[in-house]
Amino acid sequence: MKPSNDPEFKHFYERHCKHLELKGLQPKTVEAYSRAIRRIGQYFNYEIEHLT
Repeated sequence: MKPSNDPEFKHFYERHCKHLELKGLQPKTVEAYSRAIRRIGQYFNYEIEHLT
Protein backbone atom coordinates (compact mmCIF):
# COMPACT_ATOMS: atom_id res chain seq x y z
CA MET A 1 0.00 0.00 0.00
CA LYS A 2 1.49 3.31 -1.09
CA PRO A 3 1.55 6.05 1.58
CA SER A 4 -0.10 9.38 0.89
CA ASN A 5 1.82 12.54 0.07
CA ASP A 6 -1.14 14.64 1.20
CA PRO A 7 -0.03 16.69 4.24
CA GLU A 8 -3.59 16.92 5.64
CA PHE A 9 -4.02 13.15 5.55
CA LYS A 10 -0.56 12.61 7.03
CA HIS A 11 -1.36 15.01 9.90
CA PHE A 12 -4.69 13.28 10.57
CA TYR A 13 -3.07 9.84 10.41
CA GLU A 14 -0.25 10.75 12.81
CA ARG A 15 -2.72 12.36 15.24
CA HIS A 16 -4.89 9.23 15.10
CA CYS A 17 -1.92 6.93 15.81
CA LYS A 18 -0.79 9.06 18.74
CA HIS A 19 -4.31 9.07 20.19
CA LEU A 20 -4.48 5.27 20.00
CA GLU A 21 -1.13 4.91 21.75
CA LEU A 22 -2.12 7.38 24.47
CA LYS A 23 -5.28 5.35 25.11
CA GLY A 24 -2.99 2.48 26.05
CA LEU A 25 -4.15 0.08 23.36
CA GLN A 26 -2.03 -2.93 22.53
CA PRO A 27 0.50 -2.45 19.69
CA LYS A 28 -1.32 -4.98 17.46
CA THR A 29 -4.58 -3.05 17.93
CA VAL A 30 -2.89 0.26 17.08
CA GLU A 31 -1.38 -1.38 13.99
CA ALA A 32 -4.74 -2.79 12.87
CA TYR A 33 -6.64 0.48 13.39
CA SER A 34 -3.90 2.46 11.65
CA ARG A 35 -3.91 0.07 8.70
CA ALA A 36 -7.68 0.54 8.44
CA ILE A 37 -7.26 4.34 8.30
CA ARG A 38 -4.63 3.98 5.55
CA ARG A 39 -6.93 1.70 3.54
CA ILE A 40 -9.91 4.04 3.96
CA GLY A 41 -7.68 6.94 2.97
CA GLN A 42 -6.55 5.13 -0.15
CA TYR A 43 -10.13 4.23 -1.09
CA PHE A 44 -11.29 7.84 -0.75
CA ASN A 45 -8.19 9.28 -2.45
CA TYR A 46 -6.84 10.53 0.92
CA GLU A 47 -9.69 13.04 1.32
CA ILE A 48 -11.18 11.69 4.55
CA GLU A 49 -11.62 14.87 6.57
CA HIS A 50 -15.32 15.13 5.63
CA LEU A 51 -16.27 11.49 6.20
CA THR A 52 -18.73 10.72 8.96
